[in-house]
Amino acid sequence: MVSSFEKYQKRRLISSYISVVISIALVLFLLGLLGILVVNAKFISDEFKEKVVLTIYLEDATKAVEINQLKNSLILAEYVKKTQFISKDEAASFMKSEYGENFLDEVGYNPLKNSIEVNLLADYVTAKRLDSLSDKALQKNFVEDVKYDKDLVTLMNSNVKRLSLWVLIICGIFTLIAVLLINSSIRLAVYSKRFSIKTMQMVGATKSFIRRPFVWHNIRLGILGGLIAISGNAVLLYYIDLSFSEFKLMQQPTILIGALFTVLAIGIFITWISTHLATRRFLNLKTEQLHY
Repeated sequence: MVSSFEKYQKRRLISSYISVVISIALVLFLLGLLGILVVNAKFISDEFKEKVVLTIYLEDATKAVEINQLKNSLILAEYVKKTQFISKDEAASFMKSEYGENFLDEVGYNPLKNSIEVNLLADYVTAKRLDSLSDKALQKNFVEDVKYDKDLVTLMNSNVKRLSLWVLIICGIFTLIAVLLINSSIRLAVYSKRFSIKTMQMVGATKSFIRRPFVWHNIRLGILGGLIAISGNAVLLYYIDLSFSEFKLMQQPTILIGALFTVLAIGIFITWISTHLATRRFLNLKTEQLHY
């Protein structure tokens, strides 16, 4: 017949297992959410960067063949996403539609310049790269001027670096919290088996043999907690995408799936490390210390 003490120990053990799973699921859910935000923040940041326009203004006497040569050389460059030629008449029509007034009637002529608008790939949108491209374009005698919003580019790049640093710090804090929470819960589960551990040692069992069932059991708990976290992240991601479709959270499903399964791998790794740390302490206990 099972004694009340054994029932109490069993309930305590089950509650410790539940605590491990909840701790893993909660922390990994937060890590997964953070990872999803990072992936999509980069995607959104890249979209903004690729909208930065470098405008090359041309002399009025520029020949069509020179314009085409410049456009083709830009298109062939690995860092250029697209180019567009804007004639002075098209620029005047745009200004008229934008401001509702025909400034040509007042001025009497079109003072605007033919231009080529250049959009770079996101990874190349830096002040250094844009300055280099500007200097190269200005070497051509038919290029009058080159302009882009340097302050905006500098601000975007500095904000991305700052965000990356804070994300790294927060991920480190969450990982530390995960290790502490999970280690505490696993230690409680191992503590309840300390007498069995010592008995196995006394009959000649090696430390690796004793540790193995604890490691595999807690890895299964880590997988369960990771799957719960992934499910929570997937549901939250789905509803955020429905409510805020402009964020385009589902634009990169492969990367998102990779991020979610990375969360699962982190859960397995943390439980493996925590179990090793917890069992090592009790494997090194002396017999007289078991009751403390």
